Amino acid sequence: MKLSKEIKTAILVLSGILLFIFIFYYLKGENILDNSKKISAVYNNVEGLAPSAAVTINGHKIGKVQSIHFTNDLSGKLNVKMLIDSDFEFSKNSTAQLYESGLIGGKAIAIIPAFDGAPNVESGDTLSSDVKPGLTDLVNQRLTPLQEKMERMMVSADTLLVNLNTLFDAQTKSNIKSSIAELSTTITSFKSTSESLNDLVVDNSSSIGQTITNFNKISDDLTSLSTSLAAADFDTIMADLKSTISSFNQLLSAIENGEGSVGKLMKEEAIYNNLEGAIKQLEELLQDMKLNPKRYVHFSLFGKKAKQYDSEGNELKNKK
Repeated sequence: MKLSKEIKTAILVLSGILLFIFIFYYLKGENILDNSKKISAVYNNVEGLAPSAAVTINGHKIGKVQSIHFTNDLSGKLNVKMLIDSDFEFSKNSTAQLYESGLIGGKAIAIIPAFDGAPNVESGDTLSSDVKPGLTDLVNQRLTPLQEKMERMMVSADTLLVNLNTLFDAQTKSNIKSSIAELSTTITSFKSTSESLNDLVVDNSSSIGQTITNFNKISDDLTSLSTSLAAADFDTIMADLKSTISSFNQLLSAIENGEGSVGKLMKEEAIYNNLEGAIKQLEELLQDMKLNPKRYVHFSLFGKKAKQYDSEGNELKNKK
């Protein structure tokens, strides 16, 4: 069958229109020849997310971002439409998490699938949204407290410096300088004393050595003495000492009981009184001999007869 020129022209025009429509939707990220799902999620801030950005599940790409538009409620939120071209099924309660896909700041969307038994996602469904902090956010979270601490530290350091400037006035600085000068003098004196001690030790090294030798000898002697004392028969010595103390106790007991001469002397009052009287008479005799020596000592060159006295010391007259 031979086609007319008009039919061929119509077929060519329709083919061009269909090709234009296919290319138009393909450039928009849609493939009209497959069964891709169109889902969306709403974000307060997409943080640089661009169309054609990857949509992944567990790091595997399952689609791409189709478009980003403001919502119709005039709230400033952004509706992100995603084209899912994977046959992987997941619940409509899954979460579309916006995350940073690289160090240079690229953004992507990760589907956090939920397997809770709910119906699977279909085209036109809207997933709940979430934003995962990126590297910049984490750095800011760490640096912000550190910056605040550094600011407080700088304020404290400034206050400290002001207080130090107030404390170290001219008089204080002068006193510190004087103290440092005196400390230097003390160190110099200590150094001189140390040198003198060193010279003294060097000059008397032989004497010090001899002293140490003598000390060692004394220590050896003490060790020998200790050994000798340890080897001594202390049991015999203690037995003899115990026997001596027992004999002394018996002697004291005998004296206490009036036995023996010493005991009788201490216990018999008559002996004590007689002894006391004898001592008194001896004292009187010595006193009289001192006052009247001629009564007791007589010397005559020509044989003169000595005078006689009675018991009371009176001179007796000789009868002719």
